[in-house]
Amino acid sequence: MKLNLKSLNSFRRLSLITALAVYFLILVGGIVRSTGSGMGCPDWPKCFGSWVPPTSVNQLPSNYQEIYLEKRIVKNDRFVASLERLGFAKKAEEIKNDKSILIEEEFNASKTWIEYVNRLIGAIIGLLILAVFIRSISLYSVDKWIPILSFINLILLLFQAWIGSIVVSTNLLPWMITVHMVLALIIVCLLLYVFYRALKVNYVPKHTMRNANKVYTLLLVGFILMIPQIVLGTQVREAIDHVAFEFGNLFRGQWINNLGIEFLIHRSYSLVLLLIHAVLMYWIYKYTVRGSKIYWLTKLLFGVIVLEILSGVGMAYFAIPAFLQPIHLLFGALIIGIQFLLLLFIGNQKVKSDSIPS
Repeated sequence: MKLNLKSLNSFRRLSLITALAVYFLILVGGIVRSTGSGMGCPDWPKCFGSWVPPTSVNQLPSNYQEIYLEKRIVKNDRFVASLERLGFAKKAEEIKNDKSILIEEEFNASKTWIEYVNRLIGAIIGLLILAVFIRSISLYSVDKWIPILSFINLILLLFQAWIGSIVVSTNLLPWMITVHMVLALIIVCLLLYVFYRALKVNYVPKHTMRNANKVYTLLLVGFILMIPQIVLGTQVREAIDHVAFEFGNLFRGQWINNLGIEFLIHRSYSLVLLLIHAVLMYWIYKYTVRGSKIYWLTKLLFGVIVLEILSGVGMAYFAIPAFLQPIHLLFGALIIGIQFLLLLFIGNQKVKSDSIPS
């Protein structure tokens, strides 16, 4: 079958734009979290039972808190039963005994609309991921894995939406937020991978680097080590939420001093990652042709890592300013995506790297 270059280029643009859109949603999710708007809508997918949320508490029944608490309890009971059937009896018991889940927030118009906008953006990105799958079907004849992986991503999106509903029903249960974040990163990486496969369809790679095997190995180590750092970051964020609650959201300058061991590990661990990527940057500078995709992606990666650390320093020494929290989250997610793309491009260089003179 003749390759339609216009359709192929269009798919590449769509998959890349969708990946960038997911990153934008991660940033918006960080804003939701930093403003404490996660429970701005007590139900899901609607908001206070409507597709367009209220702007005043006067638009709600006087017992709205009891109404939505009862609905969440029913949904949580179903979720607990599902966990028990899947063999997660201990986790199910924890949820049943967690009294914080039963706290129902009062209506706050600003928080409600921040969460509502977050959901609207999520719905648009859902449509983009659906469009990626539909457009990928025409590429089955040139690479069957492009539509297969695009379909898997669509299924993951539906699962992510369900997880989002559980996050709301469990009143922002910490480990559920971590699962929600990790799934978003998997969706991003799958989008980047189908983009890369579409790029390879009619792309003859130029071998622009030497010693690709050892560079690839170092980058893979950095990628693997970055994953627990992301998880640690979500745990630190959960600890900050707990300390903020204890302090009544006052005395922000004292919050850092009251964080646990997770923060100390997270902080020190970032220096290990910086060192690994400094060596990576040196090797790329030494072994890679200037101006190549790998060269520029590595420079971008190292720059984002530095900005990630600086934003962390800013939070640690300037009383955790709210505007830095979503930026810190975004940089962390960007690191994973850039690392993943670099692994794909450098992995393609490994084929003939040994034949290139040193």
